[in-house]
Amino acid sequence: MEKKNINNVKLGKDVKIFDFVNLYGCSIDDGTKIGTFVEIQKGAFIGKNCKISSHTFICEGVHIGNNVFVGHNVTFINDLYPRATNPDGSMQTDDDWELIETYVKDGASIGSSATILAGITIGENSIVGAGAVVTKDVPPNSIVAGVPAKLIKKIENNS
Repeated sequence: MEKKNINNVKLGKDVKIFDFVNLYGCSIDDGTKIGTFVEIQKGAFIGKNCKISSHTFICEGVHIGNNVFVGHNVTFINDLYPRATNPDGSMQTDDDWELIETYVKDGASIGSSATILAGITIGENSIVGAGAVVTKDVPPNSIVAGVPAKLIKKIENNS
């Protein structure tokens, strides 16, 4: 696939997008695969050669590096104090909350049904276990799991 820009989505070469995907205002680099029922919001970035599995939600402010695996039903969060309305009862707008960015570094893997809170950095070549709730940064070359996610072990020699 050639580089395209459809609905403000920047697509690199050879990006594969399956059915029922909602993309707007994001960037997806070369060779990445996006599974069914994925949503990627404006301002999100997906690097090269990533695999984003079905039913995943990648919100505004999420930056995913190269060669990253994101399992099924992974949810990213970009607001630590979400509210529908302001104290006066009016509906919140984009001006009424603070976007908090999240970074997933090159070579990381995130297991199915993990939840990644706002402001987190998941380090290079790290692994987040399935179902984990990541509430703090994950060091490079490490495995975390649980609720909340805790260090299980360090990865030696990228294995």
